Amino acid sequence: MSDAGEYRLQSRTPDGPLAQKWDNCKNELKLIAPNNKRKYDIIVVGTGLAGASAAASLAELGYNVKSFCFQDSPRRAHSIAAQGGINAAKNYPNDGDSVHRLFYDTIKGGDFRARESNVYRLAQVSANIIDQCVAQGVPFAREYGGTLANRTFGGSQVSRTFYCRGQTGQQLLLGAYSSLMRQVGLGKVQMFPRREMLDLVTIDGVARGIVTRNLVTGEFESHAAHAVLLCTGGYGNVFYLSTNAKGCNVTAAWRCHKRGAFFANPCFTQIHPTCIPVKGDYQSKLTLMSESLRNDGRVWVPKKQNDTRSPASIPDEDRDYYLERRYPAYGNMVPRDVASRAAKERCDSGFGLGDSGKAVYLDFQRAIQEQGEDVIRSKYGNLFHMYEKITDENPYKVPMRIYPAVHYTMGGLWVDYHLESTVPGLYVLGEANFSDHGANRLGASALMQGLADGYFVIPYTVGHHLASRPLPAVTTAHPRFEEVKSEAVGRVQKMLSINGKRSVTSFHRALGEIMWNNCGMARTEASLKQAIQNISELRHEFWQNVHVPGSGNDFNQQVEQAGRVADFLEFGELMCRDALEREESCGGHFREEHRTEDGEAKRNDDQFAHVAAWEHAGSDVSAEIRHKEQLAFETIHMSTRSYK
Repeated sequence: MSDAGEYRLQSRTPDGPLAQKWDNCKNELKLIAPNNKRKYDIIVVGTGLAGASAAASLAELGYNVKSFCFQDSPRRAHSIAAQGGINAAKNYPNDGDSVHRLFYDTIKGGDFRARESNVYRLAQVSANIIDQCVAQGVPFAREYGGTLANRTFGGSQVSRTFYCRGQTGQQLLLGAYSSLMRQVGLGKVQMFPRREMLDLVTIDGVARGIVTRNLVTGEFESHAAHAVLLCTGGYGNVFYLSTNAKGCNVTAAWRCHKRGAFFANPCFTQIHPTCIPVKGDYQSKLTLMSESLRNDGRVWVPKKQNDTRSPASIPDEDRDYYLERRYPAYGNMVPRDVASRAAKERCDSGFGLGDSGKAVYLDFQRAIQEQGEDVIRSKYGNLFHMYEKITDENPYKVPMRIYPAVHYTMGGLWVDYHLESTVPGLYVLGEANFSDHGANRLGASALMQGLADGYFVIPYTVGHHLASRPLPAVTTAHPRFEEVKSEAVGRVQKMLSINGKRSVTSFHRALGEIMWNNCGMARTEASLKQAIQNISELRHEFWQNVHVPGSGNDFNQQVEQAGRVADFLEFGELMCRDALEREESCGGHFREEHRTEDGEAKRNDDQFAHVAAWEHAGSDVSAEIRHKEQLAFETIHMSTRSYK
């Protein structure tokens, strides 16, 4: 690691006891007077929970905000797909929860691979999020007496998850969206839908704008500002098949990486255990069944290998409730990485279901008998309806069939305590950054992080940036904007000029197969080296043989897709390099060579208790430089992660 790289990874963690760090930070931040905020322009890319909440909050403070999304409306952001709930340390059920317990569960759930100060702040502000959303009219589920209801999620022994049946992400986004559109109506936010960010513009080393492409007209546009906020979600679609919307991509983050933003822990991807299994090679995405279902559903497989009997014909004594058997303290509510590996192990051992053998049961019969079908319907009705629409099976009558699939990405652009990347003036929020979840995200924490970053962190820290640095007036007339825009135009023209024989989708499918087979639920040194070689060869073929029909001067979704796949082909190799370098198993990163005697993940704290932050240092991914941010734990002690 170079000295320069180490210097750029200063976390800016405040001094003082852990519980006082955020207050100490806020007390020391420089401020912008209310009547001066109108002098500053801020770009927010993405309109999910992080982006919408940030744009609305900053505009409410008086800043001029430009908000960008590639959808036709901000409310179509992928945050709507989050189903089960949002965590907060309010202790409404009076079952022992606290800020410290939420903090500890999150650190432990991430296998002690997250920055302690950031995670504690997340737990601290979590309660404020619920109050904010209730004030916006978000229709959280309530108990009979009117108090907000809670349920349990994986990795927790308390009920701290607030929910809106199985539509929590959608309802939270509508709350943030309404706040955002209020500011649009007041003229403080200017909306730019159907725009895709293609590059970052830095001037004198500071982020000062972006280059976008109008996806309807094909026009390239430049936008200048005093700060740029990246809220563009995760990169799970590098695997092709994932629970992500098809539009989710890595392009904005990857282009910022090439402009100097370090990429942290790219190999930390999450496999969700509760997805509808793959049915055929015609599928373009997978569908998630909320983790909340494991509150009442019991996971099991037959005790007999290759048992083809219907589930109703298999008596209880012939069923293996393997999560309850292996992890009695948590049962079906173990964290996602643990549940996913357990399902894979059962299926690989010959106990899986169906023609593929890649499925296990999620059974609600006991819950329906004990609580009644109406109660289960009130909790999960829309999820059951969705499952039946997709599979043509009624989960009230027969168990759901589930199998793990790619869901969330814990890695992302490196940020410090202020959420600022290694490019000054570029802030990264929500799933696009790496900061809070370590090697495995606990369920119901993604919504918590996105709204915490947008509502309660960035309004403080971006103001400090604006007040601390001399930021001379810059417009898109600056020559740097034209240079960056020309590079973006050149990339599109190059792809259009190849006129090869192979479709963009075929390259994406091929990449996804390489990633899933070699860098998916299980990884080895040999598989990762093979993946790096295969991806390099595939990328070379892409730039020689891809066929992108049409032109770049109008609406052309093949152009959009080609640019995203080109970036995935570079990023996928970095993911594999990161996984190869991390000689340990932790959370969702499971190296077969590093496991305990009973098959659990085996960390190597002496050598890998750090964040791996990659610096772009050349035209090829092989030139990337790996830096380290050491993780120090002042309040908790790293221990073997156990849910038994």
